[in-house]
Amino acid sequence: MDLLTRKGALAQSKLVDAPNTPLADGDVRMRVDLFSLTANNVTYGAAGDFLKYWQFYPTGEEGWGRVPVWGFATAVESKSSAIAVGERVYGYLPMSETFVLKPGDRKHGGFADTHVQRAGLAPVYNNYVFNAGDPLYAPETEALQVLFRPLFTTSFLIDDFLADAGYFDGKQVIFSSASAKTSYAAAQLLMARGDIKVVGLTSASNVAFTKALGFYNEVLAYEDIADMDASVPSVFVDIAGNSGVRASVHARFGKALTYSCAVGATHWDAPRQEQPLAGPAPKMFFAPDVVKKRITDWGPAGFSQKIGAAWRAFLPTAARTTKVVESHGLDAASQVFADLASGRGSPADGHVIRL
Repeated sequence: MDLLTRKGALAQSKLVDAPNTPLADGDVRMRVDLFSLTANNVTYGAAGDFLKYWQFYPTGEEGWGRVPVWGFATAVESKSSAIAVGERVYGYLPMSETFVLKPGDRKHGGFADTHVQRAGLAPVYNNYVFNAGDPLYAPETEALQVLFRPLFTTSFLIDDFLADAGYFDGKQVIFSSASAKTSYAAAQLLMARGDIKVVGLTSASNVAFTKALGFYNEVLAYEDIADMDASVPSVFVDIAGNSGVRASVHARFGKALTYSCAVGATHWDAPRQEQPLAGPAPKMFFAPDVVKKRITDWGPAGFSQKIGAAWRAFLPTAARTTKVVESHGLDAASQVFADLASGRGSPADGHVIRL
């Protein structure tokens, strides 16, 4: 079975029979074992056309797509020399029981999918890592890995991007959707640097949770934006993608906003406002571009070493801040994703789906 999501109405989904097409030479059929569902996946759906996320696993059905997820999958049938039946990988999967990859050469502990629809897409999403030999893999932390590994990578890159740019001469970094895992992981990394103030904006109902994390110097409800000190040079990191919140921050800070970084769309269903914004125009943060730069700067091994060290240091935080909620089957995945897309649920819950 495949789980399809309606484009533009992400809370709507349906289960359909997946085509059981014979494998071509070089193909491998993968069984999905475990994946996470977070606000990150909502962003994939919300930006599916703009950033080509729908292109990874096309459905052939107008108006419906397969939202990608991060997780583990095992080879159950192989006509590829790059992977044998029984080998298991971590990577970018569809919400499906099985799917087909066309692995390229086996190297650096993994392979890249070479299907034609992947041509020109960001390599970070095309690469699969074998569990055997993966420095970030540990059997006892699989749930935390599928929940935080993709989010933490983005958080690591946000932290690195801002620090590398000297915070664009800002004196504080302001996050929207501060209770989201991507936000607070990045905030923790920035706080650890000790040279920038970190402020979190969140809904009133999530203020207490977000303050208790201890990763922000200050936590405010969205209703308090108008009371912020507008003279402080600030960087805005927009995880929510809520145009009303973005307009409020821009209106409050104006020219004191030194950079506006658009990252996510956790508030994908908020009304869109098209009025001109005060201050700098928001610039889209595309993590694969930062990965490419840092691999050039540090080399593949250096990049892996740096993010691996940061990940291992973050794992205790992941375990402390998250209640793992495990559900089973694509029916359950449909309901969990609908809840996330509708803004329901607790920020402390980390949802994983086992098939």
